[in-house]
Amino acid sequence: MAKVGYARVSSKGQDYTAQVAALKAAGCERIYSEKASGKSTDGRPQFKKLMKALLPGDTVVVAKLDRLARSTRDLANILHELNEQSCGLTSLGEPWCDTTTEIGRLMITIMGGIAEFERGLIRARTEEGLEEARAKGTKFGRKRAMTPEEVRVAAERYAKGETQAQLAVVYGVSEATMWRALS
Repeated sequence: MAKVGYARVSSKGQDYTAQVAALKAAGCERIYSEKASGKSTDGRPQFKKLMKALLPGDTVVVAKLDRLARSTRDLANILHELNEQSCGLTSLGEPWCDTTTEIGRLMITIMGGIAEFERGLIRARTEEGLEEARAKGTKFGRKRAMTPEEVRVAAERYAKGETQAQLAVVYGVSEATMWRALS
């Protein structure tokens, strides 16, 4: 049952020594540290090493949750992996985040539920805004490269023998766009 630290900064210009010092002070026996974006776990080789080196009963310790996970979903996936390995997670910056205790697991569940609720509210507000915009006649998506009149004229010219490549040049569009317009 070891404490294993993980420190990460996003760019080469940043420094993780303060995180490492805090992890050492917290009693971490091993510390994995890296300079890598938190965008995905694929681009974090030290994180992969840490996950492979864990033994049942170990606890991963981070200075702050944002050093470990980029989103609630990412955190949930990592927590699931740790749980599968019978390991815990503790964050020094967020005392409520300690999956080695009953209260900590409860808090993680509550915070995850709040985040899910908030995402639902945002989704509903976004949909309402889109509906209002549609009701006002707002058009979404890219502007058409050719007007219906241009397509009609181009089709007539194509029927008289001009090639799609020639028409594409005339209308300033790609051949693929002309092909779709005439199909």
